[in-house]
Amino acid sequence: MEELTYEGYAPGGVAMFVETLTDNRNRTAQDVRHSFTRNGGNLGETGSVAWMFSRKGSIQIEKSDAPDEERLLEIALEAGAEDLDDSESTWEITCDPSAFNAVRDAVAAAEIPMLSAELTMLPQSTVPVEGGHAKQVLALLETLEDLDDVQNVYANFDIPEAVMAELG
Repeated sequence: MEELTYEGYAPGGVAMFVETLTDNRNRTAQDVRHSFTRNGGNLGETGSVAWMFSRKGSIQIEKSDAPDEERLLEIALEAGAEDLDDSESTWEITCDPSAFNAVRDAVAAAEIPMLSAELTMLPQSTVPVEGGHAKQVLALLETLEDLDDVQNVYANFDIPEAVMAELG
């Protein structure tokens, strides 16, 4: 088995970073290329979008289950987190991968339920996407995630929750 990454752009200028695990690199490359082409995207060269993403720890917490912002920030920062972001209906704690376990354990010790806690690739900036481009971006994302060899797909799009609900 071999780990490979692919990089490209979805409609609307959205950068996509795809991690795969395969026993046949030719099949995987063809599947990923076909997915991009069929959904209005373009497969890029190595390094074309990787620089836009950083490996980080990410912990998502539902606002309704969280303590007030000040207390949550205190718990996270004391454990080594870098930031606490307000993402409409959730809080997102980000940290360096080396601090991930400590931050996750601190949140758990404070008995705060987590929606997710994972190491991920976070975009350094996002691209707002609405309308037809939002539909195309989500179709490409779904097509890539459905491929057997694809492990993770990261993208830098920002689709408002109202648009996401409308698209289903």
